[in-house]
Amino acid sequence: YLNALEEKGVYIVTVNDYLAKRDSEWMGQVFRFLGLTVGVIQSNIDTEARLNAYQSDITYGTNNEFGFDYLRDNLVWDCSQITQVRRHYAIIDEVDSILIDEARTPLIISGPVQDSTSKYKKVANVTQSLEVEQDFTLDEKHKNVVLTEDGIDKIEKAMGLTNVYSAKNMDIAHIAVQCLKARHLFKRDVDYVIKESQIIIVDEFTGRLMEGRRYSDGLHQAIEAVEKLSIKEESQTLASVTFQNYFRMFPKLSGMTGTAQTEASEFATIYNLGVIVIPPNQSIIRDDMADIVYKSKTEKYRAIAKEIKYRNKKGQPVLVGTISIEVSEQLSSLLKKEGVIHNVLNAKHHEREAEIIANAGQKDAVTIATNMAGRGTDIVLGENVAKNGGLFVLGSERHESRRIDNQLRGRSGRQGDAGATRFFVALDDDLMRMFGSDRIINVMEKLGVPEDTPIEHTLITKSIERAQSKVEKHHFSIRKQILQYDDVMNKQRETIYAIRHQILQERDLTGLIHDAINALVDNALSKVPEDQLKIVDNRRLITDHLHTIFPINGLSDLIEKTSNKDAIYESLTKSLQGFYQFRVNQYPPTLFEKVITKRVFLSILDRQWMDHLHNMDVLREGIGLRAWGQRDPLIEYKREAFSMFSELMYNIYEETCQVISRAVIVEDGQEVPVTIDQAPTTKQVLNHQENTESHTQQVSGPTIGRNDPCGCGSGKKYKKCCMN
Repeated sequence: YLNALEEKGVYIVTVNDYLAKRDSEWMGQVFRFLGLTVGVIQSNIDTEARLNAYQSDITYGTNNEFGFDYLRDNLVWDCSQITQVRRHYAIIDEVDSILIDEARTPLIISGPVQDSTSKYKKVANVTQSLEVEQDFTLDEKHKNVVLTEDGIDKIEKAMGLTNVYSAKNMDIAHIAVQCLKARHLFKRDVDYVIKESQIIIVDEFTGRLMEGRRYSDGLHQAIEAVEKLSIKEESQTLASVTFQNYFRMFPKLSGMTGTAQTEASEFATIYNLGVIVIPPNQSIIRDDMADIVYKSKTEKYRAIAKEIKYRNKKGQPVLVGTISIEVSEQLSSLLKKEGVIHNVLNAKHHEREAEIIANAGQKDAVTIATNMAGRGTDIVLGENVAKNGGLFVLGSERHESRRIDNQLRGRSGRQGDAGATRFFVALDDDLMRMFGSDRIINVMEKLGVPEDTPIEHTLITKSIERAQSKVEKHHFSIRKQILQYDDVMNKQRETIYAIRHQILQERDLTGLIHDAINALVDNALSKVPEDQLKIVDNRRLITDHLHTIFPINGLSDLIEKTSNKDAIYESLTKSLQGFYQFRVNQYPPTLFEKVITKRVFLSILDRQWMDHLHNMDVLREGIGLRAWGQRDPLIEYKREAFSMFSELMYNIYEETCQVISRAVIVEDGQEVPVTIDQAPTTKQVLNHQENTESHTQQVSGPTIGRNDPCGCGSGKKYKKCCMN
């Protein structure tokens, strides 16, 4: 409320649409009573409603919606379509989920590219016959696939190729790897669901469907091919940002969660946020029982069904937490056989979410839920439920992160209520299998422990904690690395978006073109060593190159009698800047700038930036190989990225000037007539410029040059100071 009084806007960020809508309705009553306006961003609202929500004093929404709106704002062609005109203060609910768990996944807006998708079907059929270990190896921890020599031979034979890694056929090798990933590492009803013949990604942290999102790098097409669905064209990245860099844009940032203390160092290092522990309002009397461990999933699920039936008979409400849709439906099937009435809450059955959550604490209620119910949901206990032990939370397996387990536990025993929690674990659960259950299996086999006999032991608990700790450290290193690499992209992104915003606002477009001209002349001069400028033919190389960009005659005449580098630079830039003004004055006032300069600059900037994003992705994928040459990949990435960005800016300037110099305005299919001839010489341009400047001085008095010292006394150039 206090921050909203500044009228700079407050964003309240949470993990899903349900919580954003619920909280805006609950707290909106208070804020409106205090005279403030409240808006809510939902994934399905139209553009007008979205704009209105952002104009409110307080705006509720999910991290995904805020992040994607930022990216969409930098793709629009009109200032009136920009939603986030204010980005001042954010309060993030479930801050560890958003800033830590989801920080590994960058937000990407992509568009289609014209590539054939028929190859995916052919390659998917070929990979179906390939065998693990013999033809390819799997790395489940990092979700990666590597083809063996045998596998490569089989693909080449089946596709009729001599070398799958030749420049011509390299996409076949890439598609084969993606198809193998789709077949062996991505599971239906765990990583994605099929809905109306479409592959819909499931958010691993919230368990919700991510409508409209697609895996990048051809993986989505590979899954469609493996599932024998129609394959959509591949996509190209239009814009991307990480949550880390998006939220670090806010001058003020805060958040809250029940599970931040274990990540205090990461909050301090990456976001400069301190963690303060607030003691609970009521003493916690919940009983967090020790994990119970089974040798196999089959026995574990039987035991879970038995436990639920027992708790249900005594009238105790039960919330069962699962990490995937597949497991939630498997447990639902077991409970149906046992005759236990229950509700299932997952991404497939989310329409009744509010109703299911509202009734989850009632007597006899049994709710099976994915991580959708693991955060931010208050389950209110019904009458006499406390006498029966309160809400019993049952975890069907341990999650990779201890914090997500703790969030599930936290659904029970809230505000001093009675409650109990327990996790059921199997030694063939993904977490245990990948991160060290071998020792425990060996011990159980030596002791001859039957599969249906549960065990509780400190050795087991410590092993689980060690496994989770390994995963947490692994994920932290990934997040840190992603941030280090994205920081490089972030500087570039800020530069491009600042130029884009300046063009959209039509603010000093002439100054932007002058900057472009200066850069082009500087580049042309750099092609000839200064000590060789005395040679006429060398000077002609400079003007010949500039003539390919600017259709102006007589450039070489300007520098015919001078070999001084500074004099050549001043003469050429003045002439070319005058040529731009000449083009502007061919049309009615402001028409050329608003129509041609703005549209051309924007379209070229966007297209070149998209190509640059693709090139940066390619660089990022291969840069790790530099380590083999005893070079730091990050330093190499920074060096290469700087070089690529310098080239990008030059390409944008060159193409923009080239098109603007030759563009014409067309209305209703007819070319707009110009007032001056279109093929000027340098002499005409300079005469025209002198006449324009003298007229301007008579009307408005003396002007300060862009590169002159600013009149305010700051010591900076005018263009870097008060001009902006």
